[in-house]
Amino acid sequence: MAVKKILIVDDSPTERAFLEGVLTKAGYTVSQATSGEEGVERAKADVPDLILMDVVMPGLNGFQATRAITREEATKNVPVFICTTKDQETDKIWGMRQGAKDYLVKPVNAAELLAKIKALG
Repeated sequence: MAVKKILIVDDSPTERAFLEGVLTKAGYTVSQATSGEEGVERAKADVPDLILMDVVMPGLNGFQATRAITREEATKNVPVFICTTKDQETDKIWGMRQGAKDYLVKPVNAAELLAKIKALG
């Protein structure tokens, strides 16, 4: 499956702007959500090809949102990459247990992110 539409879920405007810049320059169509709740709703409404999920957000955190997305019938096949500052091994294991396909630590390396996206396709 070729990745075209990517949803960024992050409460940081700076992080969303950085990721959107990297992805649009690489030819992807990008949408954004500013919270876990909005991310789950957008995922169901738009069914993107990939979701980049922050973890530390008010309300529904990224682990909870990832679990909701990967267990929902309409979105269970959408890969989720967690992109977070949480870099402990236990965080990575927990993120993957919630259904994430990959786990990247911020600051996200643009070349690494694009290579991981390409590997999905």
